[in-house]
Amino acid sequence: MNIRLGYVSISKTLDITASKTITYTEYQKHKDINKLNNIIIENLTNLEKIIDYNIKNNIHFYRLTSKLIPLASLKELDFDYIDNFKEYYQRIGNKIKKYNLRIDTHPGEFCVLNSTKKEIVESSIEILKYHYNILDALGIKNKIIILHIGSSVFGKDKSINRFINNFNKLPKYLQDCIALENDDKIYNIKDTLYLCEKLNIPMVLDYHHHICNNDNLNIDDYLERIFNTWKITPKLHFSSPKNNTKKDFRTHHDYINPLDFISFLEKIKHLNTNLDIMLECKAKDEALFKLVRQLKYYDYNFIDETTINLK
Repeated sequence: MNIRLGYVSISKTLDITASKTITYTEYQKHKDINKLNNIIIENLTNLEKIIDYNIKNNIHFYRLTSKLIPLASLKELDFDYIDNFKEYYQRIGNKIKKYNLRIDTHPGEFCVLNSTKKEIVESSIEILKYHYNILDALGIKNKIIILHIGSSVFGKDKSINRFINNFNKLPKYLQDCIALENDDKIYNIKDTLYLCEKLNIPMVLDYHHHICNNDNLNIDDYLERIFNTWKITPKLHFSSPKNNTKKDFRTHHDYINPLDFISFLEKIKHLNTNLDIMLECKAKDEALFKLVRQLKYYDYNFIDETTINLK
């Protein structure tokens, strides 16, 4: 059973970002498309540096920033963010393919597919199209866009039905990309798994969210079903709370508590399923490698810099 560890968006070690942005208001002042293009080139250049860093350090699993291309999902601003930068996407995509990296995306809080407001649903679909376009330009074969179920207006049942109705209206190429994640306040693993099994889409288990929002559900009763929603290697999210106070428990810590992580590994190892675990930590790749060092201290076996062989 091999478990690959990944991180999100920014490499703290390189201290660069592929998320430089510009607001629509700022852009409207001068309508300077060259400035926007230069930001996009800088982001894509930095993304390639991060991908190179991941390759050199055997980090096989990485989440793209949602802010790679500023303003791309706005209907008010129609510009070509794919063909004009094709050489960048192709060069980065060739590296991703050559080294078999797993890349996915996770739209932010404004992507709410089950909103009661038509304009938010329409905006959410544009956000999904943007994420698809980026993954497609990079040549990603197994495209995964991770969503929360979203709004709970008028109650869970009606909100879940809204999600189903709006999901079924999506073009199939978008339906085929969507995976759902349980959240820390409203939709627990049972709610999320129900939707994933009904729609035949993958479920991303967020273990910390389950700790925050579990309705006394025993996760052991759900793990195998969750992993079985995947046609490729299942992925999940793991983080540690900032501290144990009620105020900060939902907030991600800079690092992972190694004993909590070990406890989780022991909980899942009987399933003997290869997994990819995304570490959601503010210290990003530094948190990943700190956890690796700690796990080695506890005699866990690694087959490369970031892959645990769990027996």
